[in-house]
Amino acid sequence: MNVLGVVLWAGLGLALAQQQLLLQRPPRLLELRQAAASSGPAALSLRFSRPLEPASVAARSSFRPALPFDVQGSGNPLLLLPKAGERILSPLRLRLGGEDGRGLALAPGERFWDPRPHLLAVVPVAGGEQLQVRQHDGRWTALTPVWPAIPEVQPLGDGSGVGLVSRNGQGDHLVWRLGLRTRNLTASPAGLGVVVQQNLERLNDEPLLFAQLSSNRSGDLLVQVSPRAGGGETTLLWKRDGGRQSLALEASGPIALLPQGGEVIVPESEGLSLRSLPPQPPRRQVLPGSRDLSSFCPVAGRALLVRHWPDFRRSLELVEPGQAPRTLWLGSAGLAASACSRGGERVWAVLIEGISQPRLVLLGLDRSGTVRQRRELTGWELEPGTGLHYDPTTDSLLLALRPHPRAQGAGSASEPQRQQARAALIDASSLKLDLLGQPVRQVSWLVAG
Repeated sequence: MNVLGVVLWAGLGLALAQQQLLLQRPPRLLELRQAAASSGPAALSLRFSRPLEPASVAARSSFRPALPFDVQGSGNPLLLLPKAGERILSPLRLRLGGEDGRGLALAPGERFWDPRPHLLAVVPVAGGEQLQVRQHDGRWTALTPVWPAIPEVQPLGDGSGVGLVSRNGQGDHLVWRLGLRTRNLTASPAGLGVVVQQNLERLNDEPLLFAQLSSNRSGDLLVQVSPRAGGGETTLLWKRDGGRQSLALEASGPIALLPQGGEVIVPESEGLSLRSLPPQPPRRQVLPGSRDLSSFCPVAGRALLVRHWPDFRRSLELVEPGQAPRTLWLGSAGLAASACSRGGERVWAVLIEGISQPRLVLLGLDRSGTVRQRRELTGWELEPGTGLHYDPTTDSLLLALRPHPRAQGAGSASEPQRQQARAALIDASSLKLDLLGQPVRQVSWLVAG
């Protein structure tokens, strides 16, 4: 055998020996990250150095406090998914285990996980308004400078930051993107779940007449603006990776990015249109009628619409792919806001009933439109310009409520303070109300990224 043959056989032998050595080593966890779960609370994506048996991962893994879960997938990665209907109200410690196809066990390890969202609020302060976050221990942390007003806040759908609009004393608007970092998944409980401010980036140079924002689960930010100097409305898509894209869209109202990405809902004179975004081929589908987008459901392709009828009634409709809109509620009351779980299995609607003495009512509906819950929010009214927000992780609804004028004591020196809105946390199953003490102008959820 010549020298070249000896070298080749030696290299092959070394490679086989290394392969056998690697096969005898226990499998390792290569990546653990939080993944969005449309059916309920957030999930965990697990990637290993070699495929593990899903049944063994389910049997050898556990949470403290206890949390029932399923393991989905047949290869690598796997998805660890809390069971539908479970709610997570505190940080979790995950002990992860499992075996590969040869019976070799995963090296033991644990992680700390807090998938609960944070409450974001525009807070009135001396000199104007400020964006603040409520940490899980109840502390409020300032995230922005104080501006005369903050008319709009749009949390990015991946939890990486917030888009917001500020307004100065002359009525000029500016658009900003604020980066945020949250340690939701760590090897140590120290600092778990704390939101930390990062860079604040101004997205426009010239003053604006108005600006409207939308985001998706990828963290992209759609910015719809009208310059004060004229030139018509412009729609820009600021990508999560830093890229920017100008969109040729004409709309009669706010444009909304679909949560799953790739498409937008555009209000037009003839109805609502669903349009694809570049680089996809142009595609346009129209749902005719006088309708407004009310809210998206977590499952892709599901949303709630408000339809306006010629006799001044309104209806709440559930839309699903390939099906005609399904009417869940129809009436003459004002339909102020809505939210839904999963694919619309549970729906909540905020109504304003009555004219001379309006009452704020929260309804809980099933997907057939049957009223399962009803609560009058006596003595309160919805803060103008705010909506209803649902969090599947804690099974909580979020509202900004302010005392109704009739509920105020006349002549009280503290009346202006008492009339300020407050954040209301509502148990989505019982509709039990928990009002926070912090005055607010707007509220929203920042999802755990």
